[in-house]
Amino acid sequence: MSLADRVAAPAVAGAAADAVAREKAAARAPSISLPVVGERELRLDLFRGLALWLIFIDHLPPSLLTWLTLRNYGFSDATEIFIFISGYTAAFVYGRALLESGVVVATARILRRAWQIYVAHVFLFTIFLAEISYVATSFENPLYSEEMGIMDFLKQPDVTIVQALLLRFRPVNMDVLPLYIVLMLSLPLILVLMRWKPDVTLGLSVLLYAVTWQYDLYFSAYPNGVWAFNPFAWQLLFVFGAWCAQGGAKRMTRILSSPITLWICFAYLLFSFLVTLTWYVPQLSHFMPRRLEQWMYPISKTDLDVLRFAHFLALAAVTVRFLPKDWPYLKSPWLRPLILCGQHSLEIFCLGVFLAFAGHFLLAELSGGTALHFIISISGILIMSAAAWLFSWYKHSADKSGSKAKATGGNADLAGGGA
Repeated sequence: MSLADRVAAPAVAGAAADAVAREKAAARAPSISLPVVGERELRLDLFRGLALWLIFIDHLPPSLLTWLTLRNYGFSDATEIFIFISGYTAAFVYGRALLESGVVVATARILRRAWQIYVAHVFLFTIFLAEISYVATSFENPLYSEEMGIMDFLKQPDVTIVQALLLRFRPVNMDVLPLYIVLMLSLPLILVLMRWKPDVTLGLSVLLYAVTWQYDLYFSAYPNGVWAFNPFAWQLLFVFGAWCAQGGAKRMTRILSSPITLWICFAYLLFSFLVTLTWYVPQLSHFMPRRLEQWMYPISKTDLDVLRFAHFLALAAVTVRFLPKDWPYLKSPWLRPLILCGQHSLEIFCLGVFLAFAGHFLLAELSGGTALHFIISISGILIMSAAAWLFSWYKHSADKSGSKAKATGGNADLAGGGA
């Protein structure tokens, strides 16, 4: 061996050792890379399905089972999960379409999806009104109309219908889809900016969020008030999801794998839980420092308070750390109902709104206690799971008939597979 070979050999060995070390570190790091074409990201489906179940339970009157939902243990709830995953999956599907087919085609597909959501919202509004009106009339109980927020429709149906078509009038529990429609309409601009400078795009989103809080920007609602979910504020969570899908999550791998980050997240989740505990146990409220209360409250859901956003980030960081992409239980039949619901989120959300009012009606008329609330909650979840299985069966039947491209193309519900 020559002198040059003797000198180069240790360097090559050292480089090989470094490469092996990097591979081992990458294996230990959170698996948050973008799924490849044709591969599903089942964690997204799982948690979107979980969010739909939690939203359904939260829409029922409070009872024992309601204590299992996220909003009782921290600042954020299932809505943050749903909007983040919607931004992630939409950017995944249509961002890929932007690269493959160009801006015009991608924009057309996005607008088509926004139109589908709008049509679903209109149908949901119409049938929901019919459901409430029928129950209120049949049982001669106008309180149902008042509780569900449709009294203005009964007084001025012509004006109210127009306002509903403009997304300014909505009964109770119908606030998520209008927000989703507005966010989807903004998606072409978001993706174009993401293609240019992803970090700058996220920075502009943060700036809009700050301006919203500073100058009180909002969408007005009919007959008075504002949207329950302010799009100017909630866009931050949607854009953050899109940013993660467009490579941001991969760039955060080192931060998320840091033990310091993990302990900060645990500390904030514990702090959030202790603060939330004072809402339900008044005796503990005197332990809260007055200055801290004055700084924190009110924690606005309408404008996506920064405490809610931070709580979601902490939950997401911990989840990604301890739930790897190849977690074997993701293919367990016990989690299959959740995943199927997540894969057909639009249909299941609409169904959940109907079922929540039906459950509300049964609990009110039968004066049911905890046992009836449990039965209604489980029955609603079973119905949503059965419907999701039916939608999935129909989709697979269509795929077998050679229409896979039509069934999955441009649908953000199917992000991570086939789109």
